Amino acid sequence: MLIADDLDRLLEILPDFIKQPLETHINRKLLIEVVMDLGRKPEARFPRGPEYLSSRIITWQDLDYCIKRIGNFSGDNRSGIERTLHRISSIKNRQGNIIGLTCRVGRAVLGTISIIRDLLDKDPSILLLGRPGVGKTTVIREIARVLADEMEKRVVIIDTSNEIAGDGDVPHPAIGRARRMQVSEPTLQHQVMIEAVENHMPEVIIIDEIGTELESLAARTIAERGVQLVGTAHGNYLDSLIKNPILSDLIGGIQYVTLGDDEAKRRGSQKSILERKASPAFQVAIEIHERHNWIVHESVGQAVDQLLQGTNLWVQRRKLIGDDSIVIECEQYVPNNFVSNVNIYASKVNNSKLFSAKLTNTKSLAKSFKYKSDSEFDFVSSINKFSQNIFKDILNIRLYIYYINISQVEKIINYGQFPITITRDIMQADVILALRSNLKQNTKLKQIAKSKQITIYTIYNSTFTNIKRALTQILNVNRISDCNWDMMCKDKSKEEREGLVETRFAIQKIIKIKKQSVELLPRTANIRKLQHQLINCYNLRSRSCGEEPNRRLRIYPN
Repeated sequence: MLIADDLDRLLEILPDFIKQPLETHINRKLLIEVVMDLGRKPEARFPRGPEYLSSRIITWQDLDYCIKRIGNFSGDNRSGIERTLHRISSIKNRQGNIIGLTCRVGRAVLGTISIIRDLLDKDPSILLLGRPGVGKTTVIREIARVLADEMEKRVVIIDTSNEIAGDGDVPHPAIGRARRMQVSEPTLQHQVMIEAVENHMPEVIIIDEIGTELESLAARTIAERGVQLVGTAHGNYLDSLIKNPILSDLIGGIQYVTLGDDEAKRRGSQKSILERKASPAFQVAIEIHERHNWIVHESVGQAVDQLLQGTNLWVQRRKLIGDDSIVIECEQYVPNNFVSNVNIYASKVNNSKLFSAKLTNTKSLAKSFKYKSDSEFDFVSSINKFSQNIFKDILNIRLYIYYINISQVEKIINYGQFPITITRDIMQADVILALRSNLKQNTKLKQIAKSKQITIYTIYNSTFTNIKRALTQILNVNRISDCNWDMMCKDKSKEEREGLVETRFAIQKIIKIKKQSVELLPRTANIRKLQHQLINCYNLRSRSCGEEPNRRLRIYPN
């Protein structure tokens, strides 16, 4: 990655007793900000922690020395240095006099969005979430450059505090060909957003720090006009946005809905529930937990619905590792009641290991699947164990319970360690387990099951034996087809086994559960032949598509 920070320009505005220690500091390239508070020692902050730069105390004269070398402070108490990305924020006393300065280092990091480069090709509206200082502005600045220069789109930046494109009338080169609209007052940002759409015909609008209800409404208005949005907001997790009444409109808005008795009974929920009001203004949400460790929600609407329903959610964790390659891991988000303040991204589900994809070419999604283990993964010796266990651990059957004690079923599932997850949403269920006497009276449930092709299993009474027998039968019917797996993997090379495992994973995860067609990774002709044989074992259709060397298989559901 190429980093431009203009650090010398920032050091020039500081008094000599602060400037000189920083010029010779071993970690000057990692400097985050310099803090100057009246009556205290100057402090430099680094990723590893703060440290004092001098034993000398900051005086009025030292603050005045800095203030005279920067521009005027705006309504949000921010200023900058012309043609740089540095931000100087002030702290004032009751009389309006400046008694403290925070000089944050602004950097242009080229290549920082390689971790999500594939998402930009799909033209979605993207919302970046993260705590202050995690690097959201740096990311959004690089997104603006890539969209404007590499993808040649008409990009307009709404630069409220001149933080994205720098201080002064001439934008910083880090934004490329993107145009910048300055905002005279922070409270007028929503008006400038609408003005940009009406006057300058942008294809993309870039907004930093959406924080008010008016700005949320303006973002929704822009999205409804067909303009791509890229914005940031404070919040560590997606469900923290759901809890925020001011910003919840960004992800579709939340409303209370009162259900009828039959519908509440069918869902197994209370009569008053939370639902999403409308389509979200942003299709993709990215949680930036660390600078090179991001969580990606590729469908915000679906993710919000699942969080509100309390169902488990699968997400992507993308990491940029030292050799400039990217690792994508599939993780299960285990929500508590979404109104809770606790958020857990489960790195392990039932002690299972997760799939990851390593990217050697940052413009493509994946070149190979690998199985993550605590020790070095021996593909040849572990393939059989992997193929037997990975689907049991990750690909759970989603079971909808009707008129049976849910806690009793959960105890039996835990006791038998069945790979079954209970869902309260029938639309997401793979199988229905119902009490026969009550099912006869519910024609609506039968109609839904028929339209969604969901199998219904019934029992006479909810005894331990009957429930366990039904769950065992469900597993036997829905188990992964053996397809003579051992013989198929015997004497095969590592690449051939990878192709077979990828095919089996795609069939069980996407074809069988989501009923969607799926395109596999490009493979050689002999590997595609083996994949065809495995697909035929499942009685599914497939065909080859693309040109060599990117020829690949597409599998179709029945």
